[in-house]
This record gives sequence, C-alpha cells and structure tokens, in this order.
Amino acid sequence: KSICLIEKDENLYKKLVENYFNLKQIKVYNDDILKFDLEKKIKKKSIIFGNLPYNISSQILVKIVKFKDWPPSYTDLILMFQKELGDKILGKFKTSHYGRLSILANYKLKIVNKFLVSNNCFSPKPKVTSMVIHFQPKNNILKIKNIANLEKVSNILFSNKRKMIKKNIEKILSRPEIDKVANLELSNRPSDIKPEIYYKITEIYEKT
Repeated sequence: KSICLIEKDENLYKKLVENYFNLKQIKVYNDDILKFDLEKKIKKKSIIFGNLPYNISSQILVKIVKFKDWPPSYTDLILMFQKELGDKILGKFKTSHYGRLSILANYKLKIVNKFLVSNNCFSPKPKVTSMVIHFQPKNNILKIKNIANLEKVSNILFSNKRKMIKKNIEKILSRPEIDKVANLELSNRPSDIKPEIYYKITEIYEKT
C-alpha cells in the first residue's frame, strides 16, 4: 500500500531514492528519527519496524511510547535491539533486568513475540547478539495523563537504585501524598517497587 522510510545518512538516502524513484507508494525522508515527527506521518493501521542504531535505540523506543494520541495509529511495532537492551525492555518485576525502561515500555505496550538474532547474521560480524521484539499498543491503559511524568518519576527514583527511596520520593511527593500510595515502603529500593506503584505515584504527582 505505502511505505515511509527515514534515513539520516545522506549517501544511503540518495541510494534509496535512486532505487525506488519510480515507486510512488514509497516515500523516503532524509532526516534524524529523533527529530522527525513520526506520529504525524503515521497512517491508520500502520506497522512501524526497524533495525535501530543501537546507540539511540532506547531513545527511539521512548519517543514512540510518548506519542500524544493513544491508542496510536499504528497496530504493530517491530524493532531490533542489542540483546542487553532488549532484556531491560522485557525485564519483569523481581528480576535483575527490571528497571526504568521496562516500567515505561510496558505501561503502553504489550510484548507479542521476541527472538534472538545471532551476530553471524551480519557482515561485518558484530560482537553483540541482537533481539527482535514485536510490540502492540495497549488500548486500556491506566490514568496517567502524560507519559513524560512517568519517565520523570522513574528517572528520579532509579537515580540511586541501590539506596532506599526515602529521600528521592520526597523530591516528587509531599509526606501526605506519599501516605496515599498503598503498599509503598520508604525503606524499599527502586527495584523492590511494582510497576503499578510507579503508575500510582505518577497519578498523584500529576494531581499536585
């Protein structure tokens, strides 16, 4: 039907234009994906896919998670990451990979499938293993108004991930507001707190 390609490298962009100049359904943009208004360009029932530049792959994922309109126009999101980052995105509560990225990504996205890609699949051969993750947007999400606030809350609390949250939580909420968060122990470390509690902290933060 149609495909939109975003390529930052000018030489590769010119090559793509040269290859597909006679195909009107293919539109190529010479742009930086982190600055490109991706949400505005996406049509209904689109699929977003890409083998991401690994040095900015988490930033690209967060950009897509922070789309303003939700549910979004896209139906599927299929991206390839370095395995170590993929593990952090998939990280479940009470595992070593659980953290800010899994809290943020899993608020709006559900994992449909995943698989590893050997470094033998690439030339030149990299030193890392890759992971493809297939996401779909969740329709019934909780009451956070701005996902950037969840990003802020998780960043503050995980800034000292080996220490108790007592000091950092006070940068976000007042003492009476802290008392409204059920099952929150100030002696907890960030990794001891369930995703649902991060979401609740963010909801209360937005109301103040």
